[in-house]
Amino acid sequence: GELDGEHQIDAVTAVSGSGPAYVFHLVEAMAAAGMAEGLSPEVAMQLARATVCGAGELAYQSPEPASQLRINVTSPGGTTAAALAVLMDEAAGFPPLLRRAVKAAADRGRELGK
Repeated sequence: GELDGEHQIDAVTAVSGSGPAYVFHLVEAMAAAGMAEGLSPEVAMQLARATVCGAGELAYQSPEPASQLRINVTSPGGTTAAALAVLMDEAAGFPPLLRRAVKAAADRGRELGK
């Protein structure tokens, strides 16, 4: 895709420029959650890193949209579905949290650009 104009630069920065930090934080949070469930710090971090790396590579290489990749790995009523019910919550899950995070980064970019 292409940009419509200069006004989108702060949004690009908020998603792509700041995005790696979001992914690294996801790795940290996944590892911490694994530790909370009884994994050693080393194993939890190794699993979190490998999972994000593998999923990222698949998302990058696959012609399927991310939504379909998610559906493909989610058994109805299974463990992944239980986790996604929490993560996809429109009030308190990833969608509103990432909207707020990206907006904060874009707003800050606009402030710095003045």
